[in-house]
Amino acid sequence: MNVNLQAVAGFMATHARILDRRRFHLLLGETGPAPVLDALDAYRNPDGGYGWGLEPDLRAPESQPGAALHAFEVLEEIAPETAPQAVALCDWLESVTLPDGGLPFALPLSLADGTAPWWAGAATTTSSLQITAISAAAALGVAAHDPAVAAHPWLERATRYCLDAIEALEERPHAYVLSFAVRFLDAVHDTHPEAAGLLRRLAADIPDDGRVPVEGGTEEERLHPLDFAPYPGRPARELFAPEVIAADLERLAGTQQDDGGWVVDYARISPAGALEWRGAATVRAVQILRGNGLL
Repeated sequence: MNVNLQAVAGFMATHARILDRRRFHLLLGETGPAPVLDALDAYRNPDGGYGWGLEPDLRAPESQPGAALHAFEVLEEIAPETAPQAVALCDWLESVTLPDGGLPFALPLSLADGTAPWWAGAATTTSSLQITAISAAAALGVAAHDPAVAAHPWLERATRYCLDAIEALEERPHAYVLSFAVRFLDAVHDTHPEAAGLLRRLAADIPDDGRVPVEGGTEEERLHPLDFAPYPGRPARELFAPEVIAADLERLAGTQQDDGGWVVDYARISPAGALEWRGAATVRAVQILRGNGLL
């Protein structure tokens, strides 16, 4: 397995947004949390939420649930340090949570330029398991080292909504719903006994090779085992045979491009968003490979 970290650094310097460059240097131990938080704050609104293209395919400035999950990812990466922005984000999410405890896929947009149609055309008054599950999973990553987030009432409500919504699934869900539900159940496995049974149920919808076509996506778009279970030692990893994970790690390492970065296989919506996704995907690839002891 041959990953060129020097080429990664060159790609990030050449193409990535400041936030992802800071995240990359934090991952390598070359900087502390403060510069990362400063970069994240550029996407933050006075209401405590995040917008401004933090989700690269959602360019509108106002706070959106789709941006919140990316903010939680960054707030998890600064562990063991905590930041007041995390609790403020939970407060904002509580303010836009629907009566059943779920989040809408998106809120109304002030402008739709450069934004993907699934964001621009999303239902704004019904709960989305997809966005609630991945937001809660990301928040639970922060809660592991931030007691204030762990105790926040929004996280409890979102967790209950997700468990009930997954229990109510009668057909195989969309690929991203399936992936995000698995990641959520993995995150709550140690605190909610019902998660184990639900995880086993969802496993029946994942092929043995772990490759799940994305309905409505590009011709090449697939989810892979590492999209469901990126790190060892977790219950979701037990859904896949060791050789399947080993092959997917080989695939991930092997998809580093000649310029040092990684690409994504989903639709490119805007030139800026496409390049920003590459920076984020490159940080993610390095995180996963390192988390599996390969870097």
